[in-house]
Amino acid sequence: MLRRLHPEQPDTFAFTPANQAWAEAQIAKYPEGRQASAIIPLLWRAQEQEGWLSRPAIEHVAGMLDMAYIRALEVASFYFMFQLQPVGSVAHIQVCGTTSCMICGAEDLVAVCKEKIAPEPHQISDDGKFSWEEVECLGSCANAPMAQIGKDYYEDLTTERMAEIIDELAAGQVPTPGPQNGRYAAEPAGGLTSLKDYEAGKPDLNASATLARDIGDTVKRIDGTEVPLITPWRNNSDQPAKADAPLRDAKGAARSGNAVAAKQASPAENKAVPDTPGTKPSTMDKPRDTGADDLKLIKGVGPKLEKLLHSLGFYHFDQIAAWTADEVAWVDQNLEGFKGRVSRDDWVPQAKLLAEGGDTEFSARAKKEGN
Repeated sequence: MLRRLHPEQPDTFAFTPANQAWAEAQIAKYPEGRQASAIIPLLWRAQEQEGWLSRPAIEHVAGMLDMAYIRALEVASFYFMFQLQPVGSVAHIQVCGTTSCMICGAEDLVAVCKEKIAPEPHQISDDGKFSWEEVECLGSCANAPMAQIGKDYYEDLTTERMAEIIDELAAGQVPTPGPQNGRYAAEPAGGLTSLKDYEAGKPDLNASATLARDIGDTVKRIDGTEVPLITPWRNNSDQPAKADAPLRDAKGAARSGNAVAAKQASPAENKAVPDTPGTKPSTMDKPRDTGADDLKLIKGVGPKLEKLLHSLGFYHFDQIAAWTADEVAWVDQNLEGFKGRVSRDDWVPQAKLLAEGGDTEFSARAKKEGN
């Protein structure tokens, strides 16, 4: 199938402040120069926020990752998990049509979607709430026929149950995902023939279905407020990013204006954004007379990051070696484009050893390669 961008595009895209913080935390997982590795999670987060991927969204993600726009578009257009056109405001239903599901009645499920939603795939229903498509194997063959709705699987479907699920979603309910015929998971449809002791005391639903039911997350749009932003590789990393951070274009240059301000803010976006956590360390206006230390001997610091540290007033190993946990938190949050690097790469212990005239394994190798 030829996948093209939708002809009608919004003017701008911006992550909500909390989603921006989440995205920056994902980028911080990867070494300098490898930020593009975060392309799929960031595109997925953008889609979860808006329901589909617009050109401004793809450009925004490309700019965050210092990628050429065409590279991000290649990823978005290659994977069918990404929707390149608007979808229903409540749910986009993906009916599996591959062999097992086809044999077990997938065509009948498609007929239900055509009747209750729209005659054609990717066509939005008259009320704007639903859209649908037939997809390739979703890997739940033992529970055929099935469909993915939002983030969850609805398995062992009948035409009657499919119609009921659409009606429940239209009424604002969140139908419990998982097997719809009473099965717990993917055990034999006729009941267990072995491991029967497991039947005693087991929960009424499997863990995945239980979690989706408890948090009502199946078809919910992600705005960053529904779960804590837990990013253990960063200090105080659950703090949302500031909404006035500059956007970047596909080449990484700062754009004029701010799409966050231009976009109609939701109540979640209007919440006060906390100040940068931590305490700012002592800084210097310039290096000592002996000259700046080679901060690139610290694992995780490259030329760009060294230049950024200099701009913040950090030139010497002993400055970094003296940072407290609060000060590390401040620096982590103020390394634009490299947030979280101090804690992730353990700069402080490295700097202590280098300040004392010693070498780390990384610095010794770097010096050897430099010679």
